[in-house]
Amino acid sequence: MNEVFKSSSIKDPVRPNEVQLTDKGVSFKMRKLIGGTEQFVFYSDISGVEIDSGMFFATIRVIPRARPEIVIENFTKSDAQRIKALILERV
Repeated sequence: MNEVFKSSSIKDPVRPNEVQLTDKGVSFKMRKLIGGTEQFVFYSDISGVEIDSGMFFATIRVIPRARPEIVIENFTKSDAQRIKALILERV
């Protein structure tokens, strides 16, 4: 399994954030104007997933064990729900 989800191009057309689900864990790419960050978390290290929904878009909060939470923004509500479901299936 290898699925990739990108944040909405309406909110940020130049620098979309990305969530990639692999067999072993989840990779988060948060892009900025110059550069960005990438984090990887094994499924076994995830203790929870939360979604903050706005009117059109959602923010995903992944809560790993012994690390600060990972916040990634501007996903459609349906993509956020799908990401949450796929992560929780493997936790």
